[in-house]
Amino acid sequence: MPILNKRLHITGIVQGVGFRPTVFNLAQKHALTGWVLNSAHGVEIELRGEENDLQAFIAELRQNPPPLAVIDSFTVEDAPAENFEGFHIHHSEDDASDFLPVSPDLNICPDCRRELFDPANRRFRYPFINCTNCGPRFSIVTGIPYDRPNTSMADFPLCPDCAGEYQDPANRRFHAQPIACPVCGPQVWYEEDGKRLAEREDAIQSARNALTEGKILAVKGLGGFHLVCDAKNPQTIEKLRLRKRRSGKPFALMAFDVESIRLYARVSPEEERLLNSPMAPVVLLESTPAGKELARLVAPDQNRLGFMLPYTPLHLLLLEPAEAFPKVLVMTSGNLSEEPIAYTNEDAHARLSQLADGFLLHDRPIHTRIDDSVVSMIDGVPHIQRRARGYAPLPIRIPAASLPALACGTELKNTFCLVREGYAFVSHHIGDLENRETLTAFEDAVRHYEKIFRVHPRLLAADMHPDYLASRYARQRAVDENLPLVTVQHHHAHIVSCMADNQLPPREPVIGLAFDGTGYGTDGAIWGGEVLLATWEKFERPWHFEYLSLPGGDAAVRKPARMALSLVLQAGIDPDSFPFAFHHSLDAEEQTAVANQVRTGFNTPKTSSLGRLFDGVAALIGLHQQISYEAQNAIALETIASPDEKAAYDFPLQDGLILVSPLIAAIVADLRNKIAPGIISARFHNGLAACAVNVSRKIRADKGIRKVALSGGVWQNKTLIKQTITALQSAEFEVFWSRKLPVNDGGVALGQALVALSLSGNLKE
Repeated sequence: MPILNKRLHITGIVQGVGFRPTVFNLAQKHALTGWVLNSAHGVEIELRGEENDLQAFIAELRQNPPPLAVIDSFTVEDAPAENFEGFHIHHSEDDASDFLPVSPDLNICPDCRRELFDPANRRFRYPFINCTNCGPRFSIVTGIPYDRPNTSMADFPLCPDCAGEYQDPANRRFHAQPIACPVCGPQVWYEEDGKRLAEREDAIQSARNALTEGKILAVKGLGGFHLVCDAKNPQTIEKLRLRKRRSGKPFALMAFDVESIRLYARVSPEEERLLNSPMAPVVLLESTPAGKELARLVAPDQNRLGFMLPYTPLHLLLLEPAEAFPKVLVMTSGNLSEEPIAYTNEDAHARLSQLADGFLLHDRPIHTRIDDSVVSMIDGVPHIQRRARGYAPLPIRIPAASLPALACGTELKNTFCLVREGYAFVSHHIGDLENRETLTAFEDAVRHYEKIFRVHPRLLAADMHPDYLASRYARQRAVDENLPLVTVQHHHAHIVSCMADNQLPPREPVIGLAFDGTGYGTDGAIWGGEVLLATWEKFERPWHFEYLSLPGGDAAVRKPARMALSLVLQAGIDPDSFPFAFHHSLDAEEQTAVANQVRTGFNTPKTSSLGRLFDGVAALIGLHQQISYEAQNAIALETIASPDEKAAYDFPLQDGLILVSPLIAAIVADLRNKIAPGIISARFHNGLAACAVNVSRKIRADKGIRKVALSGGVWQNKTLIKQTITALQSAEFEVFWSRKLPVNDGGVALGQALVALSLSGNLKE
């Protein structure tokens, strides 16, 4: 057989996932010589050997790469003849013009979990055990290539035992950059009142004792701090809500294993796989009867509980089962309401001391703060609500862009998006840009992403809304750096994001059902109930929900009783003709003020928002008259919907409008007839699903379009999206919704970037 030389170049998520040791062992298996190294653009391999052995190596590497690798390109070329002595792993090479994707932080793997609880292992009960297959990645990366000097582990020199594992290609800790052990690695300690009370194992036991006693702890995790307490202690939960200023919003939960979760929630096989996956997100699960009791404390208004499993060794040690220890812990973001999570020890001391009774700290620095991801399942497919740990910063593949771009995202649930060549890097969840602290976190994250992905934007994109802090940032940066700025309509960006997520052609129009809360419209109104015909470059708006009055603007958002009264008045119904529940929260003076605002239009924006319609309908039938967090009333309305009710309210279609007043009249009639709120809610949901089909049929009849894209925050409603998908598919439409990104505003930045690139002619097809 002839002796040949081959050169391989592989890109994607190929660093920090065990690629080089896999290549080394395969080369040994097939008797090949040569070398492998990490570069700033992927993995480079040069091989020499018999042709059959080379082909076997290439086929096996293609078919069985490391489990956590994501290969974007795999090229093989002939190389000049050169002899090698054995096969070697070379030091990484850098090129300041190159870049590559970075792996997200990963759930502890089964091997490390076994070693954690093995008394014979030298890392027994060590809270920072990890290997090539698990542990911190994105949260500790400071630069590329992904090597230890470019991580926050750079200041922890390896002991001889760890160094031996790190340098051994046959060891699963070969070049595992966060590798550590009790001798050379980070350590944990416990504090109260600023005093260090215990270290190492004693610190963990002190924290467990404090939780058993009903205390609230600030625990430093993988991407930031959690506030932690016993999920079944009413007094502690109430104390946490008061301190955190989070009166009704649900808390995430953590239990040691799936069996413990099943005491409170139903877990399907697909949901169990998601809980145990490398991403290990918070999974929204349907409550059992016992879970409904728990939900009253931690998730009011909901019939779902957000559970996750311990995804770090520290969490496993903290939740280890014991007779007196709580089976379920609240594991909520370590912040004051609406602020970014604390992620340094100094930041935690400054911001969490008034919230926590004790601190479980460690000295492994977190470079990038990152929240937990939140996911639900729809027909076995993940439906992402918040994209963060475990998912970010995995890129979305797009047609190659000829110009690097930055899209700055939206006000609520902000993410941003950097585009370089054929990659769109959508950031982790930043939060609501409504204060200086979160804006600073946004600006810090933009700088970090630009550094690690080596993107120097030459084009900026932003939401059309003139007052969003993200849009202001984009405008100022455009001036400072003399860059072009494209403003993009909010719901157009929503639909384009969904199209790109599903790899739909940029120029083929889709029916876009943008059912949402708030988006600035081209006519200056607040949009949110839109039916669009959209490509990446442009959109039409053939249908939308009729405009409703929003008396007092944000005042009606915070107090849905105002929206309920507005709906009644707009439908031409005398609100004094029967005792609506919302009357209890509006005194005579406020009722008069709302009526005048609706009549005159003073300080009363017009809105087509379905989010506001949900708010008003919920208040009308007796749910929250005043809310403490976004979508609280929409969640409550979904929760009470009767699953057996088949009737539906009608949404007539007339001259490009989807009429709402007939719906309000029908609800009022049902209220007068003492129809239960759960049945009214079901009829409302059923009617919206039927409306989605009816309006899509109208467009198909006119334009012949059969593809429907669902995007916008309203589609987080699991009842509505499942009904609508089923109904549209039964009507022979192709239905698409976001799989890799949230349907809410967390996915908008991708759409902004692609619209801007399309409009400026900088997207190659």
